[in-house]
Amino acid sequence: MTKTRKLTLLAIIISQALVLHYIEGFIPVLAPGAKLGLANIMTMVTLALFGFKEAMIVVIIRSVLGPLLGGSITGILYSLSGGILSGLVMSVLYLNFQGYFSLMGISTAGAVFHNIGQLLTASWIFGTIGILYTYLPILMLAAVITGYFNGLVTRYLLNYLQNKMEIKV
Repeated sequence: MTKTRKLTLLAIIISQALVLHYIEGFIPVLAPGAKLGLANIMTMVTLALFGFKEAMIVVIIRSVLGPLLGGSITGILYSLSGGILSGLVMSVLYLNFQGYFSLMGISTAGAVFHNIGQLLTASWIFGTIGILYTYLPILMLAAVITGYFNGLVTRYLLNYLQNKMEIKV
């Protein structure tokens, strides 16, 4: 793959991640901070197509631009902490333990750690560990459901890309 093609594909993936981030802002949630995490689909696609470094670039760019375009400045802290921790966990599982975990399992782990990263950041900002006790059970349940769904979407998307667009996964 040429450098130009790779850069173009990464730009498209980042754009799609930002659109998904924006769209999910309109979907009602059960608890503050609970989201579908649709942008993580694009992180997993990047991880499968390009690898760790590129996936983390996508995470960092979308974690900064997403809150700037449709959120708040403090949202950047939450998005970065959750996104980076989630990206690291998904990368370790995908690159080292792919034979043991499906894309749905990897995505679910990513969703769980995304929420943990955000809750730890909230605990630090507000100076209380009580936030973990209040929101952790709700967000873990949401993470299992949304993580599985996002992993399933990722699997179908990667199969499509591999079969129809001749992109190697």
